Amino acid sequence: MSGIALHPLSASTAAPGFDLLFLALLGFSTIVGLALLSMIIIWGVRYRKGSLADRSAPQSENNLLEFATIGVLFAVAFGLFGWGAWLFLGRDHVPAGAIHIAGTAKQWMWQFEHDNGEKELNVLHVPVNRPVVVDLVSQDVIHSMFVPAFRVKQDVVPGLTTRLWFEATQTGSFDLFCAQYCGTQHSEMRGQIVVMSEADFGKWLSTRATGKTLAQQGADLFRSLGCSGCHDNSPTIRAPDLRGVYGHPVALASRTTVLADDQYLRDSILQPQKQIAAGYDPIMPSFDGLIAPDDLEKLVAYLESLSPAATSGGQP
Repeated sequence: MSGIALHPLSASTAAPGFDLLFLALLGFSTIVGLALLSMIIIWGVRYRKGSLADRSAPQSENNLLEFATIGVLFAVAFGLFGWGAWLFLGRDHVPAGAIHIAGTAKQWMWQFEHDNGEKELNVLHVPVNRPVVVDLVSQDVIHSMFVPAFRVKQDVVPGLTTRLWFEATQTGSFDLFCAQYCGTQHSEMRGQIVVMSEADFGKWLSTRATGKTLAQQGADLFRSLGCSGCHDNSPTIRAPDLRGVYGHPVALASRTTVLADDQYLRDSILQPQKQIAAGYDPIMPSFDGLIAPDDLEKLVAYLESLSPAATSGGQP
């Protein structure tokens, strides 16, 4: 019979920081709780009904002690808050050289697709000691990708692309769960993340039956959806040239500038009127509801591949 693990498995670069914060919160709460409990017990016993305690003494004040206590508790509480905020914001800073994987959540399974086109169902193979970014989309309801050993969790919302990244520190197989109730078989929506050495991962990936890469599939979609008719130097319709756009600033008609990152590309496909490029008419139609979430990721991968310098630079 297995008991409660006092030291849960820690297998990512993020895990030690979150574990230490948890222990600090637990220690702070324990100290304050025991202090309050002790005062309740001491004063409850001392001034219980029928006790001989002297109740005639006038009230006394110690402002220095009161302000010192409030100041210490305030400093510790906000110190813990700042510590947690720093760890939380770190989720948005992906190290350079990360591997990008497209992830799709749907009732009730996880589908992952590597850059070379290799697909996996409820299993994800990744290398150890290397950052991995999973771009997540949902095909139906809200899900949440949760890997306890990595201390990472990210909601997957329909119509929105979210991102989860981690860097595993040891090889092995680690549980993957959906942490958001998503229907009758929610408890069965689970999988495994298999962490391999860099050499073993390279061998595994090279021996898989690979087809077209995500970028190549995106290029096919770009042509089949008619995007190339406008953006590939059309003689009749003037549209922005998308080569070299990703990772660089784009001037907008609103006289502001935006960085052409992943989210900008997705918004430009689904909500083209949201941020109109300066010097161009707002004539692009919306593809919202016309393309599947995984096809959207393929289009984004293709547009990123048109700016190889920005892609190799590890854009967040």
